[in-house]
Amino acid sequence: MKDEFYYPSKDGNTEIHTIEWKPEGEVKAVLQICHGMVEYIDRYDGFASFLCAHGYYVVGNDHLGHGKSVQSKSEYGFFAAKYGNACVIGDIHTLRQRTAKKYPSVPYFILGHSMGSALLRQYIQMYGKGLAGVIIMGTPREMPKLALRTGKSLCRIDSIFRGWHYQSRLVNKMAFGTYNKKFKPAETRADWVTSDRELREKYVNDPLCSFGFTVNAYYHMFNGMLKTKKKESFAMVPRTLPVFFVSGEDDPVGGFGAGVTKLYKKYIAHGMQDVSIKLYPGDRHELLNETDRASVYEDLYQWLESKKF
Repeated sequence: MKDEFYYPSKDGNTEIHTIEWKPEGEVKAVLQICHGMVEYIDRYDGFASFLCAHGYYVVGNDHLGHGKSVQSKSEYGFFAAKYGNACVIGDIHTLRQRTAKKYPSVPYFILGHSMGSALLRQYIQMYGKGLAGVIIMGTPREMPKLALRTGKSLCRIDSIFRGWHYQSRLVNKMAFGTYNKKFKPAETRADWVTSDRELREKYVNDPLCSFGFTVNAYYHMFNGMLKTKKKESFAMVPRTLPVFFVSGEDDPVGGFGAGVTKLYKKYIAHGMQDVSIKLYPGDRHELLNETDRASVYEDLYQWLESKKF
C-alpha cells in the first residue's frame, strides 16, 4: 500500500512531504530513500514498489525546496535562510526516528542518490550508529577544496547583490556545465541522466525536475561537501557499517566511475570493514531509471538481504 503524509521540517516553517510503501504482510526490513537534486521522492516508485513486494517498508521525503516540500513556487531550489544543509539532514533524521518507532525490531537501511548520497555521507558521520547498511548511489566525485570554497564565495557575493533566492548561471555551469559533454550531439539537456530515451524525455518535461537551484542551496550544499572532506569526519562513521557504492561507468557526476572508485578506496583506507562497489558498464547517472534497471533492482535487493543478519 502506498500512502503519503507530512511532518514539520527543521526549518520551522515547512511541512515535509513524505511517501511510504507498506508491504501487505510482515515487514522484514526498512529502506529510507534520500532523493537527488532537482527531483522528488515519487520518482522512486518503481524501485520502492519492487522492494515492497519483497517485504520491505520503503519511505522517503521530498527535501526542502523539492517536490511538495515547499510553501510556494518561489521556494523551489531553496533550502533555508540559515543552516540549510543542517535542516535537510535534520529532516532525514526526523523521518528515520519516526519510522524506527513504527518498526523498532527490523534492520534499517538508507539509500542516497546523487545529492542525496552526499547528504547520506554526512548523515552517517552523525547518525550512522544503529543502521544495518547504506547504499551510496550515483555519488558525486569529490571536488577540490578550492573549488568548493570558490563556489561558496560566488554564492555569497550573489546573495549580497541579488538575494539568496537568486539562480546563478555561473554557479550552475560550474556544477553541471560539463555533464552533457561526452554525449554530444546531445538530444536533450539531460542526456547524462539516463540512456533510456523514454524516461529521459519524461525527466526533461517534468516541471518538478526543471527548476533552478538557488545560491542558497548551492552554498549549503558546498559547505556540507567541505565537511565530508575533513579527515576527522571519517572517524565519526561506525567502522562496522556496511557501505555499498553503486554507479554507472558512464556517469559524469561520479567521474565516469573513477571518482566513485577513489571514494570507495578512501573509505577502506580509513578503516571501514565492510565496503563494496559495483559499477555498471554503459549506465549513466540514474541507475534506477536505466535500461538495465531490473538487474540493478535485483542487485540492490540481494545486497540488502545479505546485510539483514
